[in-house]
Amino acid sequence: MTAIASEIERFDRLSATWWNPSGPMRPLHVVNALRQTHVLERIASHFGRDGESLAGLRILDVGCGGGLLSEPLARRGGQVVGIDASPGNVAAAQRHAASQGVAVDYRLGDPDQALGPAESFDLVLALEVVEHVQDVAAFVGTVAQHVAPGGLLLASTIDRTWKSFIFAIVGAEYVLRVLPRGTHQWQRFVRPAELAAAASRAGLQQIDLRGMRYLPLVHRASWCRDTRVNYLATFARGAGRAGPG
Repeated sequence: MTAIASEIERFDRLSATWWNPSGPMRPLHVVNALRQTHVLERIASHFGRDGESLAGLRILDVGCGGGLLSEPLARRGGQVVGIDASPGNVAAAQRHAASQGVAVDYRLGDPDQALGPAESFDLVLALEVVEHVQDVAAFVGTVAQHVAPGGLLLASTIDRTWKSFIFAIVGAEYVLRVLPRGTHQWQRFVRPAELAAAASRAGLQQIDLRGMRYLPLVHRASWCRDTRVNYLATFARGAGRAGPG
């Protein structure tokens, strides 16, 4: 397993708050709105289709949490599989999707547990998850196997820098308290070059890298050039190329 037991337990405790936009997950709701727009734009540009109509597009949301992004993509017609190692998260996602009449295939477990070896997806999302796994390279390698030829992997995480320690941990968790204490461990943050190297070994090529700025006092998020705190990287697999292994 690539998931860390203590991380699963912590998310289980928070699982009931996923869909409360004013609760502990408020920063994720703000960031999710920004990322959702970017995901739809990336779909439109890469696959040459209207981002508002995702019918027939196979989407995998790894570390889906309570389904904040899985659900709106499914609403647009995407065939969405959301997986998470936290039983509480999966249960919360299933309950909310059922209450809204949205069809999402939610599964419990790591990628190697929840997915069949032959399952592949046009779009794979790994948002705010790589900093919570034991072995980043192994995790990326496993996830990359499920990116179909011509498909995309979008991964967002936090850079391991002095700036991220000050802003993402000291500021966000201890001073402003916009995130619960213990949400992040600085030593688990991932440098962009480390993520790109893991993806390259798995047969993916980085095609975009952008920083994200989050202003906790006003709860606003925007894209920026600075990747030293939050960033999102996009990787592509060439058409006709199968995943390693």
